[in-house]
Amino acid sequence: MAHVTVQDIFQAGFPAYERTHPLPWHVRRAARAIIDCRTAVLGGHVQSCPDGHVSRVWYNSCKHRCCPQCGLLQIERWLAQQQARLLDCDHDHVIFTIPHDLNPLGLDNVPLMTSLLCAAVRDTLSVLCGDPKSLGAQPGIIAALPTWGQTLVLHPHIHCLVTGGGQTPAGHWVAVQNGYLLPGRVVMAVFRGTLLDALRRAWHRGDLQLPAAMRPQQFFNLLNRLGHKHKTRWNVRMMERYPHGRGVATSLARYMRGGPIKNSRLISFDGHKVTFQYSDYHETTAGESVPKTCMTLLREDFIQRLLLHVPAPHTQVVRFYGLYHSSKAEALAVCRAHLGQPLLAVPVRLDWQTYCAQRGEEAHPERCPTCGQLLVCTAVIPRGGAPPTMQRGEQAA
Repeated sequence: MAHVTVQDIFQAGFPAYERTHPLPWHVRRAARAIIDCRTAVLGGHVQSCPDGHVSRVWYNSCKHRCCPQCGLLQIERWLAQQQARLLDCDHDHVIFTIPHDLNPLGLDNVPLMTSLLCAAVRDTLSVLCGDPKSLGAQPGIIAALPTWGQTLVLHPHIHCLVTGGGQTPAGHWVAVQNGYLLPGRVVMAVFRGTLLDALRRAWHRGDLQLPAAMRPQQFFNLLNRLGHKHKTRWNVRMMERYPHGRGVATSLARYMRGGPIKNSRLISFDGHKVTFQYSDYHETTAGESVPKTCMTLLREDFIQRLLLHVPAPHTQVVRFYGLYHSSKAEALAVCRAHLGQPLLAVPVRLDWQTYCAQRGEEAHPERCPTCGQLLVCTAVIPRGGAPPTMQRGEQAA
């Protein structure tokens, strides 16, 4: 039995779902891309062995960033570029999570809330690291914004990869000396105050739209309650320090493309209910492995949860600050020199054939498995064209 995919679920359920749910155009576009990916709807081509041993049909990918079938090559290219840029020093992994009380505001102000949240994280880390009482230097920061939790519910949070050191105003590199980047409680308090202040200013500018059920006084009461340290928990986690940033960078890359759930987590789909696996972090204590458990949702609920996380057009889910910002290339080069690293070299652009080889696929994807000759293109399938008739020995890829 073939493994169930997100595409299977959307092909079966989205036509009925969209008839009863008003959806923004970019959400409909994402759903349609998932449905049509690697099908004859998007066109493709046929490759055949010159001696007729084998013939394969290759359908085009949708290349939408929410499609779990697409983006692996783009992710690997991005990751190669970022790992080449990383400074050869310790890196800290910091996670910022906002209270769920702010989710209604976030749903009605997605672009604004995204900008405010990212700016609050940037300002918190930059100001505290720049304080002479702590690091007294500008660090490098890579931040990723996933909006989902393991069960696909709305859970906006930001993962940050932060250098364990930075550049001082005098242009020198200084490393963290006291064993930790910043005190967690201080980071949490500054982040909380920065974001709440930004929300108040956005309201006074007229940029913030309140949910239909929320009056202005309720909005200010909410901010006052969230600002009270004993009433609402703001979760800022200072994770274990790493001797390099490559591992965390790999984790951040996964948030760029593929959507909130990968096909490998899907267990079953009977046409009406979807069962998938998730990691239950709530049942984990320090040092323990994260237990896996399963959740079953109605098809409509699964589609609704997944579409909740389709980013608005032009949303940057990964951002760069400090030494890792594109405008700080000169400062980054100075820090690399201080750390004994060579000048930054742009990595060779990865092609999909090389990527397949790196994944351990012994057979070259464009060679005949019988005679080893390169396959040649023998036909082009236009967009919306009918799939070619498959003969014996032919494969669809």
